[in-house]
Amino acid sequence: MKRFYVGLLLLSCTLAQAQPFRVVDAKGTEIQVRSLERIVSLDGITTEILFALGVGDKVVGRDDSSYYPPEVLKRPSVGYQFRLSAEGILSLRPTLVIGREDVRPPQVVDQLRGAGVAVVLVPTEPTVEGAKRKIRTVAQAVGRLEQGEALVRALERDLLALRAFQAQQAPKGRLRGLFLYLRGPQTTFVCGEGSTPVGMMELAGLINAAKGIRECQPMTAESVVAARPDVLVVFQKGLESVGGLEGLLKLPGVAQTPAGQNRKVVAMDDLYLGSFGPRAGRAALDLFRAAYLREGFVEVR
Repeated sequence: MKRFYVGLLLLSCTLAQAQPFRVVDAKGTEIQVRSLERIVSLDGITTEILFALGVGDKVVGRDDSSYYPPEVLKRPSVGYQFRLSAEGILSLRPTLVIGREDVRPPQVVDQLRGAGVAVVLVPTEPTVEGAKRKIRTVAQAVGRLEQGEALVRALERDLLALRAFQAQQAPKGRLRGLFLYLRGPQTTFVCGEGSTPVGMMELAGLINAAKGIRECQPMTAESVVAARPDVLVVFQKGLESVGGLEGLLKLPGVAQTPAGQNRKVVAMDDLYLGSFGPRAGRAALDLFRAAYLREGFVEVR
C-alpha cells in the first residue's frame, strides 16, 4: 500500500510538471509552454532572470549578450540577439525560446513558431515597472510565479535602499549625465530618452543631458558639446573598444565638455548598467555612488 501511494504521488508530480504554462507575452500573444526541458534564451537580462528563478539548468542555449551568471557561458551561443537565424536556434532542439520583444530579425520568431516552438517575447521598457513586468512575464512562462514575486520584492527592497541612500547623501545639485554607446571609434552614438542606460541614469539621480534625442543617434561633436554633461556614462566594453579613457577623450567634442575636462567618466559592466532586471536597484545605487561621491574616472563591475 505504501508503494502504491508513493507511486501515486510520483505520478501526480509528473502530471503537474507536464501541465502547460500559459503566458501573454509583450506583444499580447497568448503562448502555451508545454515543456521547459530545453530553453534557449535570446537576451542577457532574460537569462539572468531564468537563473534567478531556478531554471538555469534547463537553459541549453544563449545569445551573445547572455554572460551572467558566469555558468551560462558553458552553453553554446546562437549569435547576437539582433542578428539571429532560426536554423542555429532550432539546431539546439528548444522547447521554449524566450527573449526581448524587439528581437531581430522579426521573421525568426515566425519561423520558430512555424516549427512548433513556443516563443515568449518579454517587455523591454527601461523603467522600474518595466523591470517588474519583465520578471513576471518570464516567471509566468516557466511556471515560477512565487519565485518571480520574490524577485520583485527583492528589487523593491533594493530600490528602497537606493532612495534612502540618495536622501542621506542629498547632492547639492544634480549632475547632467550623457550616455555614449561605443563600438569602436567609427561606431559611436549618443543615447537619449527610451534607451535602457539612460533610464538607469535617471533612476540613479542623474539628469539626462541628451534631451530631445530618442533612443540612440549618431554621435557628433556638436551634440556632445551642446549636451554639456558633467559626467559621461559608458559601457565597459564600449570604452575598451575606443582605447580606454584616453581614447574616449579623443573622440569629437568629448574633451570640450565639463565631463571631459574633469575626466569624469563612469564605465559600468554592459549587462549591469543595462539591467532593468533583478539587479536594477543595486546597479542604480552603484552608479549614484560613482557619479556623485567619487572624482574622475570610475569603473563599476
